[in-house]
Amino acid sequence: MKNDYVLEMNGITKDYSGNIVLNNIDLKVKPGEIHALLGENGAGKSTLMNILFGMSVIHSTGGFKGEIKLNGEVTNIISPKEAMEHGIGMVHQEFMLIPGFTITENIKLNREITRRNIVSSVFNSKALEFLDGGAMSRDSRKALDTLNIGIDENAYVSSLPVGYMQLVEIAREIDKKNIKLLVFDEPTAVLTESEAENLINAMKVIASHGIAILFITHRLDEVMMVADMVTVLRDGNLVVSKPKSETNVMEIAALMVGRELSITKSVRNEEKEADVVMSLRNLNVAMPGEAVRGVNLDIMRGEIIGIGGLAGQGKIGIANGIMGMFETDGEIIINDEKLVLNNTIESYNRKLAFVSEDRKGVGLLLDSSIEDNIAITAIRVNGDFLKKYGPFSFRDDAKIKSHAESMVKELDIRCTGTKQETRRLSGGNQQKVCLARALTIEPEILLVSEPTRGVDIGAKQLILDKLRYLNKELGMTIIMTSSELAELRSICDRIVIICEGKVEGVLKPDDSDVDFGLMMSGDYKKVKVGGIA
Repeated sequence: MKNDYVLEMNGITKDYSGNIVLNNIDLKVKPGEIHALLGENGAGKSTLMNILFGMSVIHSTGGFKGEIKLNGEVTNIISPKEAMEHGIGMVHQEFMLIPGFTITENIKLNREITRRNIVSSVFNSKALEFLDGGAMSRDSRKALDTLNIGIDENAYVSSLPVGYMQLVEIAREIDKKNIKLLVFDEPTAVLTESEAENLINAMKVIASHGIAILFITHRLDEVMMVADMVTVLRDGNLVVSKPKSETNVMEIAALMVGRELSITKSVRNEEKEADVVMSLRNLNVAMPGEAVRGVNLDIMRGEIIGIGGLAGQGKIGIANGIMGMFETDGEIIINDEKLVLNNTIESYNRKLAFVSEDRKGVGLLLDSSIEDNIAITAIRVNGDFLKKYGPFSFRDDAKIKSHAESMVKELDIRCTGTKQETRRLSGGNQQKVCLARALTIEPEILLVSEPTRGVDIGAKQLILDKLRYLNKELGMTIIMTSSELAELRSICDRIVIICEGKVEGVLKPDDSDVDFGLMMSGDYKKVKVGGIA
């Protein structure tokens, strides 16, 4: 009896040190079906795929609960190699091609076809056989023709446009003789609109040959164009799995984002002064993986403004550009005066402070003490914590220690003392040290990027409460970048959604889940203007 599903993942549950990241997930995919797997960052999509591919990060952390069936048979996949042997392939967002090789060489890499010769026959050694270039070219041509790609299979990958590189990735997968299921991981993220359309058409062709496709994407218009089934994950839970014909963009957007929110009206300022403290004009930031492309934005004095969006869309690049961490052009105007770009010291001199998303790589001196980490920026920028004797300056260690002790108490930094190395602190306490350093220079504008990433619930709440206090009681303007949309909605006055490096729109915290979902997926303007169903 033929099995109805090529893939069944039943009751999949995964936790990391007691933190449940997948909770009883079911996913079923039929042969020839294009099944969209959707969810915000952190919804659990990547972990689910890691389980499917038998990644070591899963097995080295206690494995998972539940079962995986391929063509009706229970399967225990323990490595990506084994997943491939079972007929599971993946088309990555970042290309896995060798530019100096031809298309054929890339398609047949590690699966080369050889032919016997006199020497290999005498020694009965496959290692001495010749490559059969003709047979490999014919296989590659067949795979390319399946996708309707009219390019020479002997062309070098380095000469191809990005869209064709993606199609070569797909051709390599469908050339595998036993391929049953292909996972497409954000395949259109780096493509132009026309290239994305070509890829969508290629997916339809692949499905028509009976190969199942799991389509991971945040572009909901593409889901409506190509998917047969839609599964939405949120916070590690299965929200819905249904035929595309029974849903629409508006519902999917709401399901991806919707959750219980704690928006404290009594804490957040409802009215702000109308004057602009900072303006961004055609801001471009060349931050790898988080490029900013022509952002225009006004930031009001005394507000908490949130910057949100999916990973890789540019939200992280804005604060890094303002602080001169990556090459930046355009205009940044603070209190009616232009900021000198690409100069971190100048940004600090203009009363800005920055809590980086990369606390270990940028935010902290891990081998230095807590007190040195807290004081270092204030010493360098403001000349604080120094004793001056004529033309000479010396560290005021007593003052540094006293200030650090007050910050430790104020932010509840759990440590053995201010002399402790920051490397020895937990993630949450390291983040508090980063915040303490920023506050020590007494900024007018505080930029905090992913302030609660990797910290426990208690530390998270303390950090958010501190930001509320700084804003409400001290009038500090705060620019908060976060992947945690619920946190942005709990603390911010306005939330700017960044998509593909640009401002997709600005929302209020209590605007609908639908609007947030549409903006984060880049479909808001298309739906409002184009009327996508």
